[in-house]
Amino acid sequence: MSYIEVENIEFSYDDEEGKILENFSLNIEKGSFVAILGHNGSGKSTLAKLFNGLNIPQKGKILIDGIDTADEEKMLEIRNKVGLVFQNPDNQIVATIVEEDVAFGPENLGLPRKEIRKRVDNALESVGMSEYVRHEPHRLSGGQKQRIAIAGILAMEPECIVFDEPTAMLDPRGRKDVMTIIGKLNKEMGKTVVLITHYMDEASKADRVVVMDSGKIIADGTPEKVFDEVELLKSVGLDVPQPSELIYKLKKAGIAFDEGIIHADDCVKAISDALEV
Repeated sequence: MSYIEVENIEFSYDDEEGKILENFSLNIEKGSFVAILGHNGSGKSTLAKLFNGLNIPQKGKILIDGIDTADEEKMLEIRNKVGLVFQNPDNQIVATIVEEDVAFGPENLGLPRKEIRKRVDNALESVGMSEYVRHEPHRLSGGQKQRIAIAGILAMEPECIVFDEPTAMLDPRGRKDVMTIIGKLNKEMGKTVVLITHYMDEASKADRVVVMDSGKIIADGTPEKVFDEVELLKSVGLDVPQPSELIYKLKKAGIAFDEGIIHADDCVKAISDALEV
């Protein structure tokens, strides 16, 4: 069942700059984990804002759980259904104390104080930040701030969360922590997850990878299928996971391998098996 339905949409910020998206369609199933890849200017961040009504298509329509994002009367409901986490957590943190920041969304929903307390505690526990409940966000690391930003979205209890390059400003440890949380949200909590990223190793953890270029989808499938298209991805300025790159080069050297090797452990085993032949 599709949770997000994008039907032949068109969108542009300025007529002189041309259309960012044109005749663009995409369905995202409920409970899935979809990674969207593309170089700068491909339209992926624009798409993220279209998913929760920050942008409205000029043509076509986007349905969120059957609700049209162009319906102004349903805008609050749509944004409660689809949470959006941005690249820079400082752009989402609004309070001077962690628990107050996480409570901001539920308070705007007019929820009872007891329910707000419950949601704040549950959200902070989900992202491993319970011990920082009384801390000042500006004193936290980048990775910790991003976890607080995610907790603020979780406290709204959306069914879908769109992450727009959430690890781009983080160090390797912060990236790993945030990706662990994203995996948990999808696999353990059943959230529909859309991850916009330029890190191939992050995209390889998704169930499905969609590759965009110039406002169009040029590849769509499992990570194993998409990352086998090495020459296609390189032609639009994208890399592939390092194991895929190595296997690709070995294939060109005349060594036969199975398709869809994208993880390091599988790569090591495949090369080991090939050497034993």
